[in-house]
Amino acid sequence: MRKKIVAGNWKMNLTFEEGQKLTSEIVNMLKDENIKDVITVLNPPFVHLYPVKKLIGDTANLFLGSQNCSDKASGAFTGETSAGMLASFGATYVIIGHSERREYFKESNQLLTEKTKQALANGLTPIFCCGEPLEIREAGTHEAYVKQQLTESLFDFSPEEMSKIVIAYEPIWAIGTGRTASSDQAQEMHAALRGHLASKFGKELADNISILYGGSANPGNAKDLFSKPDVDGGLIGGASLKSRDFVEIVKSF
Repeated sequence: MRKKIVAGNWKMNLTFEEGQKLTSEIVNMLKDENIKDVITVLNPPFVHLYPVKKLIGDTANLFLGSQNCSDKASGAFTGETSAGMLASFGATYVIIGHSERREYFKESNQLLTEKTKQALANGLTPIFCCGEPLEIREAGTHEAYVKQQLTESLFDFSPEEMSKIVIAYEPIWAIGTGRTASSDQAQEMHAALRGHLASKFGKELADNISILYGGSANPGNAKDLFSKPDVDGGLIGGASLKSRDFVEIVKSF
């Protein structure tokens, strides 16, 4: 049975004090409202990892994640952070291949394979992102485009390794553009991706992989999105910076 997951991506936001306040509010809400059966992940910037982990403590089903990791284990790579370092800080998840990393930092499918290897080698659960820009969606080649991202980055992993990976679908064309991806469009793509995984790894494994929706989910649309059979949660951006909004999304299953 695949896991229900809501992961908050803070991106490059929040001072130390703001991060502490947000985390404390989320921790208290999750405890007070007794939310069960949903894995919640906070993915702050690197500088917040240790203080956020301390605040999370032993809160049930609440975990620490990172927004990125290096493709190298260690060495002279100034400014980089390894998966081993993240694990030593208590992180259990790491976002890999976010659309902003692909676009702004030109991360290739091959590089993301190496990052995923590093994450798995250090016991981290990769949240592997994929998705298409507007021109690909309008050309009608979006399914082939996103399937290729999975093929080139993940299809050389063993079934055992693949079973430890979470997928996050980002309709880039619907993020900050004024356009909206409907829950039916999300379901259509999630089903296509699950079918593509099944073609390589088998239906049983594909049916147990969580596929998250990463397209501007909010308290108003989360329940509709999460009701779809192949949408197993969300990778949340802006709404993760507001404790009440974020917790309402967690409660939307």
